[in-house]
Amino acid sequence: MRVLLSTIGSRGDVQPLVALALQLKALGQEVHLCAPPDFRDWIDSLGIPVTPIGPELRKSALFSAPLAAPAQFSPRRRRQLAEATVATQFETIAAAAQGCGIIVAATALQIAARSLAEMMKIPYVFVAYCPTVLPSPHHAPPPFPLPGQVPAPATADNRELWAGNARRFHETFGSLLNSHRASVGLAPVSDIRSHIFTDRPWLAADPTLGPWPDPADPTVFQTGAWILPDERPLPSELETFLQAGDPPIYFGFGSMGAPQNLNQVMIQTARALGRRAIVSRGWAGLSLVDDEADCLAVGEVNQQALFARVAAVVHHGGAGTTTVAARAGAPQVVIPQLYDQHYWARQIHHLGIGTAHAPGTPTTESLTTALKHTLRPDVAARARSIATAVRSDGAQAAAQCLIAAETHSSF
Repeated sequence: MRVLLSTIGSRGDVQPLVALALQLKALGQEVHLCAPPDFRDWIDSLGIPVTPIGPELRKSALFSAPLAAPAQFSPRRRRQLAEATVATQFETIAAAAQGCGIIVAATALQIAARSLAEMMKIPYVFVAYCPTVLPSPHHAPPPFPLPGQVPAPATADNRELWAGNARRFHETFGSLLNSHRASVGLAPVSDIRSHIFTDRPWLAADPTLGPWPDPADPTVFQTGAWILPDERPLPSELETFLQAGDPPIYFGFGSMGAPQNLNQVMIQTARALGRRAIVSRGWAGLSLVDDEADCLAVGEVNQQALFARVAAVVHHGGAGTTTVAARAGAPQVVIPQLYDQHYWARQIHHLGIGTAHAPGTPTTESLTTALKHTLRPDVAARARSIATAVRSDGAQAAAQCLIAAETHSSF
């Protein structure tokens, strides 16, 4: 079996598919990835064929915009972006899928993948990395994926919010998708979101950290999070820093943009608490404020090894970072900015393994308050306890299910 794994998103969207790809390869299957060009060299280095799709995300307004100054898109610009991504998907994913027996698509912006699978008469699987991406009366949809967007109020009616979400999907992509479908001889679809998600979506989230809210619901298949094992040693400079004192606080915002003073807030907060700091540069290019020995800036490193050796992890609330920190037993402060990050912030608070900071840009005072709570011994103990329940076999389970289901044509 040859499998196409496709996504449009940051490293947090791509890395779980890489984990699944390696599991499929280990089971003797052929795999091809379709992912943004930002990750081509990395995927190539793992021996996985990859087709780049779309422009570099790191240079896009969505990921380069500071948290305090979210990107603004006019209705005309939104329409242009929608037209461009749908056209690109139909062209690029169609080429990448040649010879494949199944397409697995991650993230809700995979508009073309199911139609292409239908055209090629091959199975299709949609996967979400967070429960709130999938419709349920038990939760609201995530806010639109732009910085500065906030979740719906708790008093809102979830069914009405999901109905509005479906309308927005169809208004944005309906005519575009159906035009492309007509060009390849496919009938129009009346509900774009349901078409993309299917009536049997997969949920690649850990059942302890992000359980599907209705265990009796047979329509969602929860595999567990797809975690990519990382055996890399930590850089010598980082190893020396860790050994030179008490466990530091890790600060990182992954692929998010950041205001210019965020590094100052993070380091001032650590020093106010008498703690050392590790600052991850990330896509925002965060840096240190001085040359003092109590802080260290790092690039992309083995978070699985690092998080087991820090006092706390302060981050943006991506599904991957949240899961890795929880699996390492590290207490967390989540400062959500967009989309599903608000859900993970709430879950960290609900599970008692950290603090949900208010969305947006932190101040030294607000971050100090959040970290004081997170660094309490009872929170650290709870984080270590939860860590023992976080599974690491989600990608393996998903790979086995894909092979078994394809063999028996049960999609």
